[in-house]
Amino acid sequence: MVVEQELVTWNNKFASGIKLIDEQHKGLVDLVNEMFNHATGNDLQEHNYFNRVIQEAVNYVKVHFATEEKLMLATKFEGYAEHKKEHDSFIMKVVENIKDYEAGKRLTLSSFTRFLKDWVLSHIAMMDKKYFDYFRKIATRKEDGKLSITSEDIK
Repeated sequence: MVVEQELVTWNNKFASGIKLIDEQHKGLVDLVNEMFNHATGNDLQEHNYFNRVIQEAVNYVKVHFATEEKLMLATKFEGYAEHKKEHDSFIMKVVENIKDYEAGKRLTLSSFTRFLKDWVLSHIAMMDKKYFDYFRKIATRKEDGKLSITSEDIK
């Protein structure tokens, strides 16, 4: 029996309070952990796995970034341009890493997974926190105590 290991453990300190964003961030953490568990050291197995999952992973990240960016634009978040630039830069780094991996350069699944982990955690902790704080400031508290952002909040 293979014991699954976590490279990253979800922690509520990463939570934004926005259900969709938190679910997507948890999905990114799960993706990093899944990739980490496929870093076996067997080049052929790792390469086959990588080829199977990498496009799915890139698509997931693109959907997540689009979700964040849409929310930022809708709420007139002032840090949007800087945040979008970070997202675009990350996608370019991932594409470069994929090309290197496919070209057989010394990039292992383990090192690629650690790169993803470091970026995801630092991005959530630093960049995303800025818009989390902004959303909390402009949100309206509903009767049940939950925060909501309505069209009135973003005028």
